[in-house]
Amino acid sequence: MSVPLATPPRRRRRRVPIAAMFATFIFLLMVVVTVWMFFLLPSTERAAPHDGQTNVVLFHGEVYPQSFLIEQDQLLLPFSFVKEKLDPYLYWDEPTQSVVVTTRDKVLRMESNKLVAFLNKTPVELRVPVQEVEGERYIPYAPLAKLYDYQVRYVPKTNVVIVERAGEAIQQGTVAAESAGESEPLPLRTGPTNKAPIVAELQPNAVVDILQEESGWYRLQTEDGIIGYLPEEAVTLSEIRRVASPLEQGDQQKTAWKPLGKKIALVWEHVVNRTPDPAKIPPMAGVNVVSPTWFELADDQGTLLNKADAAYVRWAHQRGYQVWALVSNGFNPDWTTAVLSDYRKREKMIAQILHYANIYDLDGINLDFENVYLEDKERLVQFVRELTPYLHEQGLTVSLDVTIKSSSERWSMFYDRAALAEVVDYIAVMTYDEHWASSPKAGSVASLPWVEKGLQGVLEEVPHDKLLLGVPFYTRLWKEEKQADGTVKVSSKALSMAQAEAWLAERNLKPKPDPQSGQLYASYVDPQDGATYKIWLEDSSSMAKRVALVHKYDLAGIAAWRRGFEQPPIWQTIDEALHKR
Repeated sequence: MSVPLATPPRRRRRRVPIAAMFATFIFLLMVVVTVWMFFLLPSTERAAPHDGQTNVVLFHGEVYPQSFLIEQDQLLLPFSFVKEKLDPYLYWDEPTQSVVVTTRDKVLRMESNKLVAFLNKTPVELRVPVQEVEGERYIPYAPLAKLYDYQVRYVPKTNVVIVERAGEAIQQGTVAAESAGESEPLPLRTGPTNKAPIVAELQPNAVVDILQEESGWYRLQTEDGIIGYLPEEAVTLSEIRRVASPLEQGDQQKTAWKPLGKKIALVWEHVVNRTPDPAKIPPMAGVNVVSPTWFELADDQGTLLNKADAAYVRWAHQRGYQVWALVSNGFNPDWTTAVLSDYRKREKMIAQILHYANIYDLDGINLDFENVYLEDKERLVQFVRELTPYLHEQGLTVSLDVTIKSSSERWSMFYDRAALAEVVDYIAVMTYDEHWASSPKAGSVASLPWVEKGLQGVLEEVPHDKLLLGVPFYTRLWKEEKQADGTVKVSSKALSMAQAEAWLAERNLKPKPDPQSGQLYASYVDPQDGATYKIWLEDSSSMAKRVALVHKYDLAGIAAWRRGFEQPPIWQTIDEALHKR
C-alpha cells in the first residue's frame, strides 16, 4: 500500500494595505505638486518698479541713485547726475554759489536761488532756480536743453525721466502677439526667471528697447521707463532706433582755422616794454601766424597788463599773418590761484581779453600759463572752458602752450592736457628746456631724441592734428669751472643763433656733429681761467630735423620761440621742410 506524499504548506501572500498605497500616492502627488509649484509654476507675486524708488532718472537702462524734482512743471536734475553722466566739466563756483556750464561757444552761469541766469552774459529768465534740497544740488534742465546733445524725456504716467545720448543706436523689439493670445498681456519680471516678481504687464505688439541678453531672457526698457525681463521667444527683434540730436545744425562744432594747404608756422614775438618796430622785421618765409606777448596778469584781481600795438597788427595783416596775441599768467602761482578760484575774477580777466581782441582786431589768443600750483589743475581747465566759447563766438582761434610730461608739479603736472585739448583749437608743446638755465649739468636745450620722446608722451593725450611742435631759436653757452674742493661749478647764458656763431668765430672753432643730440657741438678751454665752455648749436640742420618730426607724426605745424633769435636763412629752411611736397 502506497503512502501519499505530504503537500507542503502554501505561503500566504502579504497584502499591502490600501491605505498605505493611497498614502504613497498622495505623497508622490504632493512632491510633484510641490516641484511644480516651486520650480515650474510662474510666480504671481507683484513688485514695484525700480525697487519702489520714485522720481527715477534712467540712463542707459540704469536707475541713478538720486531722484529728480518737478517744480512748476519744470524738471530739475541732480547736479551729481549731470556732472557724472552728461558733463564732467560741469562746475560749481563756491565764491559765487553758481553752476557754470561751458560748451564750445556757450557759457551759462546760474546762481543759486536766483531766477536770472546768464548765457554768454545775456540775461535769461528761469522759472525755477538752482537749489539745494537735503544736501543735494538740483539744476533746472530747461536752460541746458540747447547746450547738451542728449534727449531728456519726462514720463508723467510712471514719473520717470529717461536720458539718452544723441546718436546712440538702440535695438528695439515688439512683444510677440502669438505668445499668449491677442488680448492676454505678458508679465514683465524683475529677473530672468519665471519665479521673479512681476513689475508690469505688456500687451502684444508693445514696443520695447532691448538692453541686454541674459540666460535666454531679454532685459528690456518699456516706452514709459519700466525695466524688466521677458523670455527671448516672447520678443521679436525689430528696428534699430537712433537717438536724434536736440541741437540745431548751427550749434554743431565749427572747424578750427587752418592755413589753406599748409601747416601752421607760428613765431612768438617777445615784447618786454614795447613792440618792436615792424619796419625793422625782416621777411619770414613760410610764417603764417605771429604771437606777440602782449597781455600779462598784473595782480591777484584778474587785471591784465596791456602792451599791445595796433600798428603791429596792421603790419601783420598786410603780410597775410594771423595775429594770436599771447596772454600770460605772469608765471605768478599765487596770483594765478586767486584769479582761478573765483568766477568774478575769471570773468574780469575774460572780459579784458575779449575787449582787447576786439579793439586790436586780433585773429586768435595764445594762452601761456606756467608755474602753476598742482591744486589749480581743474581750475585752469575751467578758466579755459569759460574763455574759449566767447573767443569762438568772435571767430577767434584759441591755442594754449604746454610742456612735455614730467614729475614737476608746477612745470608739467598741473596741465590736464587731454581736457585742455578738448576745448582749444591748438596745443603748442614747448619741447625745451631739456637743460635749463640753472641746470647742474651742461647739455642741449633740446636734443632730438629728448624732443621726440617728449612729443610722443604728449601725443598720448593730445590729437596729432591739434599739436604744434615748439622749437627753440636759441642755445646755451655752458661754463664749467673746477672748484678748490674738486667739484665743478656749472653756469650758462642764452645765446641767439647769431651770438652763438659770433662766439665760435671769435675762437676760430668749428663745431662737429654730435650723434647723441642730433646737433652740432663745440667745446673750448679758456687759456686764461682754465674754464671749459660747451655749446650745442641750433642751426638749419637741427631745425630741418625738428620739422621732419612734424611730418613723421602728422602734426598741425610748429611754434618757434622766438623771433629775433634766428638767423634769417632759418626761415627758408623751415618753409622748405614744412611745406615740401
